[in-house]
Amino acid sequence: MTEYVLELRGITKKFPGVTALNNVHFKLKPGEIHALMGENGAGKSTFIKVITGVHSPNEGEIFLNGQKIEFSNPKEAQAVGIAAIYQHVTNYPDLSVTENIFMGHEKVQKLTGRLLWNEMHEEARKLLRSLGCSVDPKSEMGALSVAQQQIVEIAKAISTKAKIIIMDEPTAALTARESEELYKIAENLRDHGASIIFISHRFEDMYRLATQVTVLRDAKYIGSWKVDEISNEDLIVAMVGREITQVYPAKKGQIGEKLLEVKGLCKTGYFADISLTVHRGEILGLTGLVGAGRTEVCQSLFGIMPYDKGAIFINGKEVIIKNPKQAMGLGIGYLPEDRQLQGLILQWGIGRNITLPALSRLGKKGWLDENKESEIAKELAEKVHVKANSIFDLISSLSGGNQQKVAVAKLLTADLDIIILDEPTKGVDVGAKSAIYEIINELAATGYGIIMISSEMPEVIGMSDRIAVMKSGRITRVLDKEGVTQELILEAAMTDFSKKNVG
Repeated sequence: MTEYVLELRGITKKFPGVTALNNVHFKLKPGEIHALMGENGAGKSTFIKVITGVHSPNEGEIFLNGQKIEFSNPKEAQAVGIAAIYQHVTNYPDLSVTENIFMGHEKVQKLTGRLLWNEMHEEARKLLRSLGCSVDPKSEMGALSVAQQQIVEIAKAISTKAKIIIMDEPTAALTARESEELYKIAENLRDHGASIIFISHRFEDMYRLATQVTVLRDAKYIGSWKVDEISNEDLIVAMVGREITQVYPAKKGQIGEKLLEVKGLCKTGYFADISLTVHRGEILGLTGLVGAGRTEVCQSLFGIMPYDKGAIFINGKEVIIKNPKQAMGLGIGYLPEDRQLQGLILQWGIGRNITLPALSRLGKKGWLDENKESEIAKELAEKVHVKANSIFDLISSLSGGNQQKVAVAKLLTADLDIIILDEPTKGVDVGAKSAIYEIINELAATGYGIIMISSEMPEVIGMSDRIAVMKSGRITRVLDKEGVTQELILEAAMTDFSKKNVG
């Protein structure tokens, strides 16, 4: 029996003007969970597509159980037991769970060609139960949570008898509890003979699951190590090509006058009695466990979710905010958590995405000043260090970190004083995180007041001047940066709201 169930030797994949993979090596053992890490743009997506038969390499060889193999299409990869589960679940939301699981390999009666629905529903039910999921196979896929959809995708992989399963950022949109459930499913698959390639930006995923880690950088193979034999620092150097000596930048500016004050803001069923302040040049961290009401509070401040009662003051004057246009007119900007669905138009170019909030100012008598638009877009793209060939490149062609930079640049075209950032580094790699932290710090230094929602406690502590902690729709404590610890934040996130200390 061969030592490796899958081996890539010297894989190179070129597209016009770009080398997406350059002499990449990879070895996967039977029954192993192997982490693959690297910055956005490192070549991980192309790596998946080569293994699953979407792309054929220009150079190099692929071996399956010691036998050289070539794929001309994804069907051939699936036929030999290779399946991929992508970060953005590629399902059919209007079809049933069963239809999604068996799409492309339906059970059919040989003589009549009739679909065997009862058999498929029953097998789908058994597959889901084996994964600890009680979803009805006849229910509509689009009605499921992200975590449930991930499980359906895993069930689909199992239904094809997959022995090599690639999981691409499967925990990116999951809560800590949902991630733990996914870990258990991955371990169960491993224990039943599957080999798993687990792609993630999160060190906790790697440490929790993998025994081996391979790093790609700039489309090249950097190295492979046993997880318990490489430090965080060495792994970061491997991923970004340099040592990030200070992940969280030092404060540059001074905190000034009060920009925003919120008193007793309430929204029935979502949050109650929210009181907070934000000053010029300040970063106010807003944290708490998932479901605490952080996003809903900020959406009310931006006019997406109208509040029931309470008062909002900007520069000491009470204002009423009913919609996002009003909020922006009052100097409030909002970067949503889901940049792809809510923050950007993926079919548009970088420049047009950046200037979208300013189009009315760039137009005259119905005509758009495209030269001025391009000038502003180019200036702001450079300001936030977007890596692209041109501002006319489609936003969908960028890595997650660069998409997030464009979303930030978009805010800067408007005349704002207060910027709300909802999970600004979610789903981006360690190098892009460091760059985004620098941008946020620069914005604060130039006088913006910033509210930063984050679920990552080290990030909240490292970036914030003060930290407001929420639980069950209420602020339990506001903590100063000095002396704050993860334990203090967690205690505040789990304590009873009657003990709150609002500041």
